[in-house]
Amino acid sequence: MKLIESILADAPAIATMRRDIHAHPELCFEEERTSELIARALADWGIEVHRGLAKTGVVGVVRGGSSNRAVGLRADIDALPMTEHNRFEHASRHPGRMHACGHDGHTAMLLAAAKHLAANRRFDGSVVLVFQPAEEGGGGAREMIADGLFERFPMEAIFGAHNWPGLAVGQFALAPGPVFASSNDFEIALCGKGAHGAMPNLGIDPVPAACQMVQAFQTIVTRNKRPLDTAVISVTVIHAGEATNVIPDTCTLAGTARTFTTEVLDLVERRMKAVAEATAAAFECGVEFQFRRNYPPTINHAAETDFARELLAEVAGAGNVLPFEPTMGAEDFSYYLQHKPGCYFLIGNGDGGHRAGGHGLGPCMLHNPSYDFNDELIPLGATAWVRLAEKWLATPRR
Repeated sequence: MKLIESILADAPAIATMRRDIHAHPELCFEEERTSELIARALADWGIEVHRGLAKTGVVGVVRGGSSNRAVGLRADIDALPMTEHNRFEHASRHPGRMHACGHDGHTAMLLAAAKHLAANRRFDGSVVLVFQPAEEGGGGAREMIADGLFERFPMEAIFGAHNWPGLAVGQFALAPGPVFASSNDFEIALCGKGAHGAMPNLGIDPVPAACQMVQAFQTIVTRNKRPLDTAVISVTVIHAGEATNVIPDTCTLAGTARTFTTEVLDLVERRMKAVAEATAAAFECGVEFQFRRNYPPTINHAAETDFARELLAEVAGAGNVLPFEPTMGAEDFSYYLQHKPGCYFLIGNGDGGHRAGGHGLGPCMLHNPSYDFNDELIPLGATAWVRLAEKWLATPRR
């Protein structure tokens, strides 16, 4: 590993900041304390600070030389609405809120890089540090863009990273093309006619219609889309009835649909609607079908992915830069990549052996109440950010 010495020296102090953020998690668009901590640190290091994008977002600009070139680096800052099971000193002090996805660590890595960049400025151009709120369902990236991120801070490309449990510390993973899926949800309300459970012929039961619908949706995946395309349809909620001897009036289904392309998503939505309406009609039920498109797929640009791969190999060694198998999870970095070239890559968080006494019994996986970010990543991630920015601004534009 070719880690930067000053970043190594600062790592304990940055880790303390990370643990403070972890102990005080804030949900999407509520990251007031977190954004204040970030802005204060950047200002103390002599970095130009801009606040208010997407309400609680912070943008720092580190300028060096005279070039008008710029590259963007992004970290997300929000937490999840879940209760932490860990009992170590920096565990969440707010029940129902937890940094269970490592955004506290993403913030820390970018802060460590920011401090070094500001102190050295060995580049010609600008590094735009994007501390983004509301990644967890709020579409903070979309809102940053809507508030003029790319107009106010013109940049040639933007890069982001996510810690990844199960990938060893010291390893990175990335791939061109789709790496995270689109995130979409649906809700279907079936309307029948209530009756006594012993006299079903006097009612219209929406429950069998719902059961048939759940099974039929899977034929969209297996029989309507091309086998080489990827899609997931998961019905995760079914609500009906209040008593064991009453046929309910209504039944509601809800869930998520994921794809890597808009074309497949169009197919899934169209077929789900047709299946829902036809099935409801067959059972003489009324139906209301809602399908909401949330995050688009995260699609890495080929040239920027090649650039990041070469840079990460210089930092960690070529053997530690692995291909990333795409996941059906979603990430709102996708919005940035719809407007600017860039790459979103993974940095290994290890297998959980870093957790000290007091951690929960569950695995150290993302969105798990026993998760904790691995502070060993701070100097590695920060070094990668610094070297990426320096190399990008030193490389002639394509």
